[in-house]
Amino acid sequence: MITRVFLMIAAGVVLSACQPAVPDSGRGVGFDGTFEEQQRRREAALAASGVPAPSSVSSAPLLPVNDGSPEATAAATARVLAATRPGGASNGLGNDAASNSGIAPINASPSNPAPAVVNTAGISNENNFDAVSGQRTIDDDAARIAANRAQYQVVQPEALPDRGDAGPNIVAYAIATKHALGTPIYTRIGLNKASKSVRACAQYSHPDQAQIAFLTDGGPTRDRNGLDPDGDGFACAWDPTPFRRAAQGG
Repeated sequence: MITRVFLMIAAGVVLSACQPAVPDSGRGVGFDGTFEEQQRRREAALAASGVPAPSSVSSAPLLPVNDGSPEATAAATARVLAATRPGGASNGLGNDAASNSGIAPINASPSNPAPAVVNTAGISNENNFDAVSGQRTIDDDAARIAANRAQYQVVQPEALPDRGDAGPNIVAYAIATKHALGTPIYTRIGLNKASKSVRACAQYSHPDQAQIAFLTDGGPTRDRNGLDPDGDGFACAWDPTPFRRAAQGG
């Protein structure tokens, strides 16, 4: 066992002795003697093309570091507002007077249109206390009110004009009756009264028209045209209930 271990150690020593030695330039990996010359050539090529060399670019931060104190925070906020507002030195938006309507806030976006002028004349003298007080006194106003009152005209109500012979009033008829729809009050004689009523009622587009015709032609006691087959005094199922409710305020 000891012999085997000894042989393995001896083999490792022999292999390590066979590895070639790596020279140490002392300048780090990739930094041979031509590095500085290659860097100068690269900077010269960038300068010829108009691109600034890396060494000429400022390494300073865009904004000072904010350490979190109230003073530093306030200063950083002021710098941001100054740099971003219209007319700031860094944004090229022009000065406030040229890029704004001139109405506060001055620092509004220059794309905002000027506000529309609603009334350039202001309030009238009649509504301006200072102007009115210089033109007339309280006594003048009292005389003016009295003159206006003297011109009032009170129109007394008059009787409604006579309608003349305008036909039966179905509203007055509905209010005058008390029985319900379908209650037989008047005698009706004849055969096939229901079928005749259907044909007769078809001549009218609304039950109100049928009721007017029914009352005009002898109703409710007579039913010459067969408009009231059940004898309740209401033609073609005309219903007086809505008129009664309206009269009672319901």
